Amino acid sequence: MSAATTRSRTPDRLCAEAVDLARAAAEEAAAPGVVGEHTGVLSEGDRVVTHFFECKEFGYRGWRWAVTVARASRAKVVTLDEVVLLPGPDALLAPEWVPWSERLRPGDMGPGDLLPTDAEDLRLEPGYFGEEEPAPNAAVSEEMASLAEAEDAEVTAGPPRNLPTVPSRGSISAVAEELGMRRARVLSRYGLHVAADRWEEGFGAKTPMAQAAPAACVSCGFLVPMGGSLGQAFGVCANEFSPADGRVVSLTYGCGGHSEAAVMPKPPQPAPPVIDETRVDPFPLRPAQDSGSVPVTGDDETAELGHS
Repeated sequence: MSAATTRSRTPDRLCAEAVDLARAAAEEAAAPGVVGEHTGVLSEGDRVVTHFFECKEFGYRGWRWAVTVARASRAKVVTLDEVVLLPGPDALLAPEWVPWSERLRPGDMGPGDLLPTDAEDLRLEPGYFGEEEPAPNAAVSEEMASLAEAEDAEVTAGPPRNLPTVPSRGSISAVAEELGMRRARVLSRYGLHVAADRWEEGFGAKTPMAQAAPAACVSCGFLVPMGGSLGQAFGVCANEFSPADGRVVSLTYGCGGHSEAAVMPKPPQPAPPVIDETRVDPFPLRPAQDSGSVPVTGDDETAELGHS
């Protein structure tokens, strides 16, 4: 270890004794009554020392005033260098700043908000390339390029965002628009996988609703098919009573609103009355005397028993 390094770690005596000068500088920079006790001295180099004072200001717990003083070589006068408020080891700090692109969550956008897309977004890929000379496997062949040149038309170069709103006749963008490829960028394979994973997590086979469903959406009459490669695994729910109405659902998802989950039974119908009009059944008002199990007796026989 060199002598210079040893001297730099040892605080200069005159600078270390300039506590009053450092306190006066801290009190001048801070509000009245917020500079506390002297907490330490740190050597910053040869004849450069930093004094630390406790900060009593509300909201700055653990912070400290740092006043740096210095003196010139062979000089006995200590001068002020810098006054700043710095966080201590146990200071209360604000959370680390996060860019807006990382803070944004689904559903945060409102009316009038704009969400710019990164030029190198992995979820997107160019829909077509507007180069001067078409690629061998491009939709625009060399014959089309020569025909456009013969008709005094231009094959526009540059990215699609620089193209005019109405493409000129015979240009790459005009042909791309006729073929349905006017979009400058389309979903990449990575973007398709990210969207599929997100939809599968929200309305997929592993959700509690799907686990308790009587059947899957693949056999539901309310499922609207989707086009493209995503249509092999997803569709759109069109059941207004389903929790996924208007949402993209997996074909393995399901809910209690399945069209074939149960057939509502018809209400029971009473049996029609049976009327026989071929005969008449008499209904006497009083029963016959000989219809019971006790034989009919005369009054003389019952008089001896004391009946009245």
